[in-house]
Amino acid sequence: METTQFITAKQLLGGWLPQNPQIVEDWIVKIKKLTKKNPTPLIPEIAEFQNLVYSDPVLYANVQGMFAEAYFLKQRTPLLWEPEPMTFEDFLVLLNGIMQTAPEAYQTGAPGNQTPAGMIGFPINALLAWPMATNFGYDVFSNALVNQQLKKILNYWSKFLVTEDSRYVLIENDPSENVIAWLSEVAQSEMMQVAQGALGLESNPIPPNATFSDVFISDPSDPYYGFKSWDDFFTRLFCPNVRPVTAPNDDSIIVNACESAPLQVAKNVALSDQFWLKGQPYSLENMMNFDELAPQFDGGTVYQAFLSALSYHRWHSPVNGKIVKTAVINGSYYLENLYQGFYNPAGADSSAPNNSQPFLTAVATRAVIFIEADNPAIGLMCVIPVGMAEVSSCQITVKAGDVVKKGDELGMFHFGGSTHCLLFRPGVNLDFTTYETPGLDAPNNIRVNTQIAKVL
Repeated sequence: METTQFITAKQLLGGWLPQNPQIVEDWIVKIKKLTKKNPTPLIPEIAEFQNLVYSDPVLYANVQGMFAEAYFLKQRTPLLWEPEPMTFEDFLVLLNGIMQTAPEAYQTGAPGNQTPAGMIGFPINALLAWPMATNFGYDVFSNALVNQQLKKILNYWSKFLVTEDSRYVLIENDPSENVIAWLSEVAQSEMMQVAQGALGLESNPIPPNATFSDVFISDPSDPYYGFKSWDDFFTRLFCPNVRPVTAPNDDSIIVNACESAPLQVAKNVALSDQFWLKGQPYSLENMMNFDELAPQFDGGTVYQAFLSALSYHRWHSPVNGKIVKTAVINGSYYLENLYQGFYNPAGADSSAPNNSQPFLTAVATRAVIFIEADNPAIGLMCVIPVGMAEVSSCQITVKAGDVVKKGDELGMFHFGGSTHCLLFRPGVNLDFTTYETPGLDAPNNIRVNTQIAKVL
């Protein structure tokens, strides 16, 4: 497999967790205080998870082992130790406390200082970043029964995130709790900078003085800007003409399916490969869940890019064509590549599973959308949006037989951020447009609907 850019040094998880892990530590202390002050019985789904672990001696040993191993190994890192969950029971209490909260826009560096220091967009992930970096954690989070139960827990949480009660994080600044609201002036400014800084073939159509409501469909006369829930805000739409489609009638032009930063382009990808190894090669049949169409892509090209926390979370068609088939593949939620954990000589990935993105294409919950492009030089291609951490829903909004134009919506992520791949068959000669050097340290998004490649 020839890869033009492998993932590089530790970097933010698309901004979903703070760059300074100490901010995560401080947030965990806050959650511990909250759950201690307001103790509540475990919700049924978490109680079931507890019973599952307690009923299996091997699983129980692995679960307790991952927290103990994380505590032991983390003390070897440069970080100060704060009281994270040191046992499975501690974790369950904190997890239970998260179920009636929504992801906060920003934590701050110190009480009363309303300067953004990072967000806890993945609150459950924040509790597990170190345990998942252990050998025990790899065994736990690759367990199918564990992932089935996690799916139930995340589905429970998602029911709260679509209610009006989840909107409090949109408008409530709380200096005493180090929280900046999503719709605060500071956070809106950050979101606008991300949107205005996105690159593309065309000049960015967002003027320097544009407001949040000039870019995203919203109602600034309403305190919540017209958003009915946290998820409604998270899946917000761009205003018309903010993201125009490059050459809509030119079938040789492939456009970006997601507002995202490029990770890498891999050519001559194998149908079956050892994706769990350190180099994280793509394995097409695993990515496509052994679909009967997968062999057609043997030796083809994979383009991968990742989404940021402050951006846009819907997927769009990169080509003109017809939907052949779609599927959502259930997978893991908190599994990272074993070689990105504590036994990595370079150190464990503190923003796990950030450095495991190619690996996740084969194991994480993901959507698979096959499209027969109108251009015969492209033919059958595939879009695979991949969930990371608490992305409890990859929602596909098209079905087999639908005719799509470039820029038409294919679906969306709910409740979290992720990565995605475009797959092309061998013989499709692609010239990728270079706006940004690929890698985890790519600072800017490529705009959705703008040209990313041309078929030669």
